[in-house]
Amino acid sequence: MSLVGLFGTMAFLLAWIIVLAPPAQLPRSIALAIALVPLLLPMRGILHGKPYTHAWASFLTMPYFAFGVDAAVHRSSDNWLGVVLTALSLLMFAGFIFYAKFAAKAAKSRDQLSPAPDSDAETGS
Repeated sequence: MSLVGLFGTMAFLLAWIIVLAPPAQLPRSIALAIALVPLLLPMRGILHGKPYTHAWASFLTMPYFAFGVDAAVHRSSDNWLGVVLTALSLLMFAGFIFYAKFAAKAAKSRDQLSPAPDSDAETGS
């Protein structure tokens, strides 16, 4: 779910800036950099399945959610773009949070199930 939200948001922002509603006052390359570079920062940890990266990357969804709500409310002709961005950012947020929560639970239960090493066997006594 987190990967669908992350890559969906990236693809949608790419389409929004290049094709659907290009910015008038800003070059497309700068708009793409502003929109996509923050999503690239946690990419390595997300792809490797690190719960800590999923946890802090959830904070990156907040500006996209706020921008989506703003675009949905204040743009009369392209308000559907804001609705889609809001939905994708919520999907990304939920995926990040649930992955961090359940991966931490799985790691905790895995640690409880594995037997503790015997200290006598290690010292040779």
